[in-house]
Amino acid sequence: MRTLLFLTTCAAAALLAQATKQWTLQELFQRNIGTKQQQDTAFPPHKIIGNMHYVGSQSFGTFLVTTPAGHILINTDYERTVPVIKDSVEKLGFKFSDIKIVLGSHAHADHMEGDAMVKELTGAQVMAMEQDVPALKAMKPGGKEHPIDRVLHDGDTVTLGGTTLTAHLTPGHTKGCTTWTAKIAEDGKTYDVVIIGSVGVNPGFQLVNNRQNPGIADEYLQAFKVLRGLHADVPLGSHPAMYRLDEKYPLIGKGPNPFIDPAGYKAELDIVEEVFMRTLNEQRTTAQK
Repeated sequence: MRTLLFLTTCAAAALLAQATKQWTLQELFQRNIGTKQQQDTAFPPHKIIGNMHYVGSQSFGTFLVTTPAGHILINTDYERTVPVIKDSVEKLGFKFSDIKIVLGSHAHADHMEGDAMVKELTGAQVMAMEQDVPALKAMKPGGKEHPIDRVLHDGDTVTLGGTTLTAHLTPGHTKGCTTWTAKIAEDGKTYDVVIIGSVGVNPGFQLVNNRQNPGIADEYLQAFKVLRGLHADVPLGSHPAMYRLDEKYPLIGKGPNPFIDPAGYKAELDIVEEVFMRTLNEQRTTAQK
């Protein structure tokens, strides 16, 4: 009991520290992306809630939704990390070949470069948001064509074996950045799970006078509006730091499910939106000089 109280107190203190800290853009980016070693090293695979499992690395959030009809994999990450994901799936006792559907958070290589390799290994159907299709088609690791078996649109659902995920367009980070939601049951209760695509501003992102995407700032604002409108019992993200996995994992099995964290969802959005607005205002000021 004392150990649980200590761990819970530490988690609450960490949440407060993150919420009150003023993050720089670079700090927030580095928090998420980690080092190459962290990107390539598996985080211990585990059940999050119900049939939602974590099979990603220390820096890249990859999720396995298991069903009687096969499984859904969300985020394949880099090609080099596909074997890491495969090993984690198998450590949980599932067959990698049973993956029937591959989804992604957004068209950056660290989240979706491995789509072609996973399709080769499993025969899974690869699905992606319409606005990200051009960027994905340009993503050709080792010369491989990027497979897209179904083009998704905002509000579309993906169902397998009784589990349904809904795609929410949350653009800005990429044109088709996708946040996934699902209702997941555990112990007779149903929880709203939200896997944030990303609303982070990477170093070098041009929010003002962007010729390739003049409306990028408005897209981010749209994404924040969508995310603020979602109810999240269990917040997850394309990078595990977005929901403080390293702090929650030690609490598994020692009390209430640590991943049930509505306050953490709001705190993360507050952190990232503050960095976005500060960066936007700085770029606007510079552009006016």
